[in-house]
Amino acid sequence: MEFIDKTTIKINKVLNELDKLALDFTKILNQLDIKYVIISGYVSILFGRSRASEDIDIILEDVNFKKFNELWNLLYQKFECINTTNVKEAYESYLTTKHAIRFCYKEQFIPNMEIKFPKTDLDTWTLNERKKVIMNNNQFFISPIELQIPFKLFLGSEKDIEDAKYLYSIFKNKLDMSLLHEFNRKLKIEQLFNKHLR
Repeated sequence: MEFIDKTTIKINKVLNELDKLALDFTKILNQLDIKYVIISGYVSILFGRSRASEDIDIILEDVNFKKFNELWNLLYQKFECINTTNVKEAYESYLTTKHAIRFCYKEQFIPNMEIKFPKTDLDTWTLNERKKVIMNNNQFFISPIELQIPFKLFLGSEKDIEDAKYLYSIFKNKLDMSLLHEFNRKLKIEQLFNKHLR
C-alpha cells in the first residue's frame, strides 16, 4: 500500500470476488462521471481484513432520472437489479424515497452492490470528502478512514468493532486525529474508542 498524497492510496493485490465487483461496477460510474463513494464493510476488506461479506455499499450523488436511466441501461449489460426490473420504479419508489436498491451480476445473487442516494449530512460529507483508491491501475472512491472508524464503532456489532480496530491498526500513523476525534464526539462513541482502540 502506498500513500500518493492525502487524497489517494495506491494498492496492488490479488483480487477477490468483492474487489472484482467493485471494479466492474465503479468503472461504469466513472464512465458516466457520476459521483459516488464506497462505504462500510468492504473498506476494511479492501485493505486486507479477512472476513466474509455479501455486498458492497455505495452512496451515489442524487442524479436526475435521465442520468439514472443512462446508468441503468449500461449496468444491465452485465448486472441486474434485485429489487425490480423497472427503471422508473427503482428510481421513484426506492432511490428518491431514500431506500437502497441492489445490483448483482446476472443470475448471480451474491455478491451484490447496494446503492442509495445521500440520506444524512454525514452521507453528503462522505461523498464530498471521498478518497481515491488506485487498485491494480483502476480507480474508485472510498469513505475517509477518519469517518469510517468512528462509524463502525457507532454501529457496534462485533464485526463492525473488529473492522474499526483493523483500519485503525493499519492507518493510525496516517490519520487526521483531530477529524477522527470530531466524529467520535459527534457520534458519541468516545468511550468505545478509548475501550477498543486506545
